[in-house]
Amino acid sequence: MPEPSPSTATTASSTDPAKLDVLKQAIYEAMRENGEEDRLYSQYDLLDLDIIPDRDAQLLLKTVQSLTNDKLLVVVSVSGGLAWRYRSREEAKKYTQCTTDEQRLVYGLIDEAGGDGIWTKTIMGRLGMNDAVMKTALKQLQTKGLIAPFKNVEHPNKKMYIKASMRPSERATGGPWFTDQMLDEAFIEDLQRVVFDFVKRESTHTPKSEGRTAVPKKGVINGNSSGSSSRKRAAGEISTDDAAATNGTVASSVRVAAVLPYPAGYTAYPTVRDIARFISQSGITTETILGEEDVQKLVDVLIYDGLVEPVRVGGRNGFRVSRTAQQSSDTWAGRGGQDDDTGIERGAPTPYTNGYTEAPCGRCPVFDLCEEGGPVSASNCQYFQQWLGLE
Repeated sequence: MPEPSPSTATTASSTDPAKLDVLKQAIYEAMRENGEEDRLYSQYDLLDLDIIPDRDAQLLLKTVQSLTNDKLLVVVSVSGGLAWRYRSREEAKKYTQCTTDEQRLVYGLIDEAGGDGIWTKTIMGRLGMNDAVMKTALKQLQTKGLIAPFKNVEHPNKKMYIKASMRPSERATGGPWFTDQMLDEAFIEDLQRVVFDFVKRESTHTPKSEGRTAVPKKGVINGNSSGSSSRKRAAGEISTDDAAATNGTVASSVRVAAVLPYPAGYTAYPTVRDIARFISQSGITTETILGEEDVQKLVDVLIYDGLVEPVRVGGRNGFRVSRTAQQSSDTWAGRGGQDDDTGIERGAPTPYTNGYTEAPCGRCPVFDLCEEGGPVSASNCQYFQQWLGLE
């Protein structure tokens, strides 16, 4: 702060308590009206409020110090010097419940730690306090309902404390992916399926000519015979002999539903915002709010698994499913059990395979032991029999 002039110092020292209280109230209310609780005010910001007469720096210092002593202001060190932010009257009043210096010091550090909480050993190290004294202060503060222990997912084995009135930060709790400080794997897997189904639905289309192949009606002759394009056959015209076996696909078989990619130039691929809006409107997560950053994490997992790929369209990132032609038209979410023919979970995306991973040797659990004359060899391999369908 600039050095005050002699006249200014005389004015500051002669300030009566009543006038100081008026200035304190005016400064505090102005800070509340001009910003949120986390806004930082420098010395010049406070002088620009036009409350301190003649921009008296010494009088400002005296006013701010009194507010700090009342716990209504918090001093913050910044690169340019000192700054202040205001504290609500409700939170400031809690300091009056601290009846000892040890309680005030411990509570001050816990308050300063915010939503991340603070480790007990950090408290001891910063205050240079004896372990027994610190534990006594913590117990007293916890009894008064001012602090509470909690588990930090980043440090599950450390004993952490946080203000009882404060909600732990997402960094401490793990965000929406943790329940009771445990990773909710089932919740994550369900959401991944929902996201995959939505991306597949919005980035592919199904051909219109799906369904059964058209076949002639029973007992109807089609063609140009007997001058009629089609007529009902008499009972004597219908052969009772068994039909010869055919090698082709039966005409009446049901075609497998397929999904097709959109052509080049398609611009309506879903974005992270579209996915987040869909999840919010669908009511899937009734007790958990997912932001776009949370949805991006789900999409990233699907990208790493090779199920979804990003598409740059018109200056934005959209997403589409990978290997579209190999995907099922069924939904993945809410399905259970395996398909009897493929052995893959119903509605699940088709896994990427190649010749090496399809052959039994590619994923053989005893590959390193396989050699002629050894305990396992190609000549007596039981997996080859299964793979070739000989068992």
